[in-house]
Amino acid sequence: MFLLKWQICGAMGIALLASGVDRPAFAAADAKDGPAAATTTTKGAAAIAGPLSHAAAPLSAAAADTEKSRPLSAAADRRLMLEQLHLPTSEASFPSLADDPKRPANTRPAARGSNYTDDDGSTYVRSSWGNWSNYDESKANPYPLPEVLRLNNGQAVTDAETWWKLRRPEIVEDFDREIYGRVPKETPKVTWEVVKVEDDGKVKTKQLLGHVDNATDPDINVDIQLTLATPSGATGPVPVIMQFSGFGFGRGPGAGGGPPLPGTSPPPRQTGGPPGSNWRQQVLDKGWGWAMLAPNSIQGDNGAQLSQGIVGLCNKGQPRKPDDWGALRAWALGASRALDYFESDKDVDAKQVGLEGHSRYGKAALVTLAYDPRFAIAYVSSSGEGGAKLHRRDWGETVDNMAGTGEYHWMAGNFLKYGGHWDEMPVDSHELIALCAPRPVFISGGATKGDGWVDAKGMFMAAAAAGPVYKLLGKKDLGTTEFPPVGTPLVDGDLAFCQHTQGHTDAPNWPVFLEFAGRYLKGPAH
Repeated sequence: MFLLKWQICGAMGIALLASGVDRPAFAAADAKDGPAAATTTTKGAAAIAGPLSHAAAPLSAAAADTEKSRPLSAAADRRLMLEQLHLPTSEASFPSLADDPKRPANTRPAARGSNYTDDDGSTYVRSSWGNWSNYDESKANPYPLPEVLRLNNGQAVTDAETWWKLRRPEIVEDFDREIYGRVPKETPKVTWEVVKVEDDGKVKTKQLLGHVDNATDPDINVDIQLTLATPSGATGPVPVIMQFSGFGFGRGPGAGGGPPLPGTSPPPRQTGGPPGSNWRQQVLDKGWGWAMLAPNSIQGDNGAQLSQGIVGLCNKGQPRKPDDWGALRAWALGASRALDYFESDKDVDAKQVGLEGHSRYGKAALVTLAYDPRFAIAYVSSSGEGGAKLHRRDWGETVDNMAGTGEYHWMAGNFLKYGGHWDEMPVDSHELIALCAPRPVFISGGATKGDGWVDAKGMFMAAAAAGPVYKLLGKKDLGTTEFPPVGTPLVDGDLAFCQHTQGHTDAPNWPVFLEFAGRYLKGPAH
C-alpha cells in the first residue's frame, strides 16, 4: 500500500478583523479586491446579545447526569437545548392532523409516514408550532427582508471598504451566533494519508483519509474520507470540483431526497449527468479534476451523533452550548481541511477549487463558500431552507421544519428560538449569498412539481436580493428580479440561477454549471 502523509494544523475559528475578512487567519485585504491569502493565526469573535436572546441556562442536574451516558437520542439532545434556551420542552396540544382546521384544503394522507400531500404531489407537514407547509404564492412572503447594505446602526453602506470592514462582519456575527453556530477558535489538526493511488493512463485517482487528532478525547475517532481524481495527462495543476457526497471514496450515488419523514433525515439523491455521462466525466472532459468528500465521515447526520464526530470531539462528548456549531459548519470545516490538502498536492490548482452539493449538501456548499474565501466557485443545488431559500418565505420547507428533531442538528442551538418566529431572525439567506461575493455562485433547483419542497423561487429571490453586494464590489448580479420561466438559465452575471424541468436532482444543471464555471476556471492548457 502506498502511504504518504501531510500534517495540517486546523484552526478554523472565524476572525472578525478590522479588515472585515471573516475567515480564520485571513490577512487584511484591500477592500476592492476582497479577502487575501491565508495566514496562520485565528481570532474569535466576542459574543453579543441578539434578537430573541435568552441567557443560556446551566444544564440541569438531569442534564448533567445524562452527559455521562452519551450519546443522547436526537429528541433528548434537542430537549436539552430547549431547556438551555428557556423554551418549552414539550409540544403544544393540537387537533389530530385529519381534524386540524389549519390543514390546507385538498390535502390527503401521503402514502408513507404522517405527511399529507395533494394532487401535485407536494408534501405538507405540520410543524411543532402548528404551522402547515404552504404552496400558495399569495401567502408566501409575509415579512420584509433585512437590508443587506445597511449597518445595524441604520447607516447605509455605499462603498466596498464599509462592506468589508463593517457590514460583512456584522452579518457573519449574526450567522455565527444565531444560525449556523461558531466553530471553535482552535480545532484539532488533521493528518492526511494517501491510502491508495490508481492510474489507468486516463485518470489518476487517490483515496485519502484525514486523521483528526483526538488527543483531547481518545474515545472519539474522526477520519475524513476524500477521493481525488485528476487527468493523467495533465501538463500542470488542474482545477478541481469537489462534491459533498453521501458516500466515502466515491462509491456512487445515494438515494432519497425530498422532505424527510418527521424525526428522520435521509440522505439526498446524488445523481450524475445526461444519459450516457455523469458529472465526474463531464468535469474530466474539461480537463479538470473532481473530488468527493464524505460529510458523514466528518460529522454524523443526526442529532444523536452530536456527541461524536468533529463537533463531539471539540466538545469532549458534551452537549452543545446554544451558539456552538452544527453539522453544516462541521461539514464546511471538513471541506476547508480538504482544501488544505489540495494546497499540498502538485496535481491540483488549489486556487481553482469549486464546490458542489445537492439538497442538505447544497446547504453545506453554500455555507462553505460563504465562510472560506479560498474556494473559487460553487454549484448550490436544491439547497432549500437553511441554504439559499429565504428564511422568511413561507413555502415548502421552513424554519419550523429545520428546527424539528430531524434537522435541528444542522444548525446552531440558538436557531431553535426562531421556530414560529421567522420574522425575528436577524439575518436572511440573501445575506449568506452576499458573503460569497465577489466569487461566482450558481444556484439551482428543480421543477415545482417534484422539487417544490426546496422552493426554487425563494432561492431565486435570495440570489436577486444579494445582487446589490455583488454590484458594490464591481461584479454582475442576476440581471433581473423577475422569476424566469422554468428551464431558463440566468448565467450572464457572477450570480447565476437555473430552475431545471426535473425533480429533486442535480443532474440536469451540471452542463449549465460547467459552462458557467468555464468563465472562471482554466486548466493548464490555458
